[in-house]
Amino acid sequence: MLHATIERFLPFIRTLDTDQPLTKQDLLTTSLLMECDGDLCMYYAPHNDYINKDASIVIVGITPGWQQMKIAFEQFVKSLSSGDSLETCLKETKHAARFAGAMRKNLQYMLDECGIPNALGIPASANLFGNSRHLLHTTSIIKYPVFINGKNYTGHQPPIRSSAILQHYAWVTFPDELASIQPPTLVIPLGKTAEQIITRLAEEKKLHGHTYLTGLPHPSGANGHRVKQFQQQKRQLQEKIKAWADGRM
Repeated sequence: MLHATIERFLPFIRTLDTDQPLTKQDLLTTSLLMECDGDLCMYYAPHNDYINKDASIVIVGITPGWQQMKIAFEQFVKSLSSGDSLETCLKETKHAARFAGAMRKNLQYMLDECGIPNALGIPASANLFGNSRHLLHTTSIIKYPVFINGKNYTGHQPPIRSSAILQHYAWVTFPDELASIQPPTLVIPLGKTAEQIITRLAEEKKLHGHTYLTGLPHPSGANGHRVKQFQQQKRQLQEKIKAWADGRM
């Protein structure tokens, strides 16, 4: 069923001109504003409204950043202008915007090294973003892009627990989304903040039926400790992925 939120923003989205790259002036506008809490503002973006309920792997970030938001709107408008259905537009937008850029390359390397291709019976993790994309769902603890004074929110300042808006998405919207996906699914949080939220949700018994993989560093190039952290966690990640794969057989 089409996510109802998009209907609120469709009239404005149809006015966007993508003959030139979209800018923050185009998208960080009151026409796409969802909620504000002090300097923290959440804007609508269309790439997290599509949920792959049959996914084998779910990869979870904190919140979409500007680059994902920009790519999402450019793809969505392109798909919409081609006459695709809204459901198809959302699906194509999801595929185009998920972990775009260098971050995807770093993520694919770690997933390969951990044994994800063997667990899924695919040649490489890159296939999850190509002809095996039906196996993957990507999402965020905070579903829509959040900015602080126009800059990407990183999950730290303010802490999620200090904002009623962020808490609602982390403690209600996100668990509801995971509950809609058929187990047994391997859920992979990226970085400590996403991992901590998922751990707390599990402790509060708000998550059920999936396997949660902890210890994978955030693949962002800005994470200078990424390589060292990964090498320290690699063995236990491999073991947990193998156990999950064996349990699916």
